Amino acid sequence: MSTVAKDYTLAELMICANAAAYADDGEVLVTGIGVLPRLAASLAMKTVNTDIMMTDSEAWLLSEPNPLGARPDGFRQMNETWMGFSRIFDNVWSGRRHITGGPTQIDRFGQANISALGDSYRQPKIQMLGVRGFPGNSICHANSWFVPSHNKRVFVEGECDVVCTIGYNPARLPRGYRLDDIDLRLVITDLCVLDFGGPDHQLRLVSLHPGISAEQVQDNTGFALHIPDAVPTTPAPTAAQLAIIAALDPHNQRARQLQGNPPGDRS
Repeated sequence: MSTVAKDYTLAELMICANAAAYADDGEVLVTGIGVLPRLAASLAMKTVNTDIMMTDSEAWLLSEPNPLGARPDGFRQMNETWMGFSRIFDNVWSGRRHITGGPTQIDRFGQANISALGDSYRQPKIQMLGVRGFPGNSICHANSWFVPSHNKRVFVEGECDVVCTIGYNPARLPRGYRLDDIDLRLVITDLCVLDFGGPDHQLRLVSLHPGISAEQVQDNTGFALHIPDAVPTTPAPTAAQLAIIAALDPHNQRARQLQGNPPGDRS
């Protein structure tokens, strides 16, 4: 067993916490949207779930994840087989996929928004990406959320300004769906890890990052969380995990994804 690292950044802690979300998935297509979620998916493929399927974001299924950024002369991508969009969507529609996305807003139902901000979606204050593939993703397969800055602008008091995904909201369930058909896994933030395992799928505090209190998490959330009597600390990365992350991210892009990228242990 690898030794626990003493020095690690918050980005590295979040990558390892996100990688754990895929541990029990088996052979599924995994997609990490953004630098840190992508590194988490790659780390999971090399550690906790070697059955993960991962593409090069074009048309090849890989036997080894690609590193981020510019690659040295002579780099050889480890292609396993061709995987065009038709095969990707076969996995999506059959539920054999797990993504980690980065919503701009998340509400108490787990519904997410990446589309627009403001009281009216016809005249938004801020126009963003549009709903894109989020509705189909949330209906068809497992989803986790990645939040670089845990605050009340993200974890909103009411519903999301634009509801882009289904969540544990009975009023918005698609016809023929039950709450138990929804598969929201983890929410990884810069303060903690959460899931929807509280009463009636309430967002529940699973672990606190070192040096963070449950009160800090609740104070930065726009709705009530389920906080168990005893909440463990998010496990620190191991030396082996940090070595893999460094190889996957040789240009240290991870250090630029969080404001200041503080130490992972803020106690």
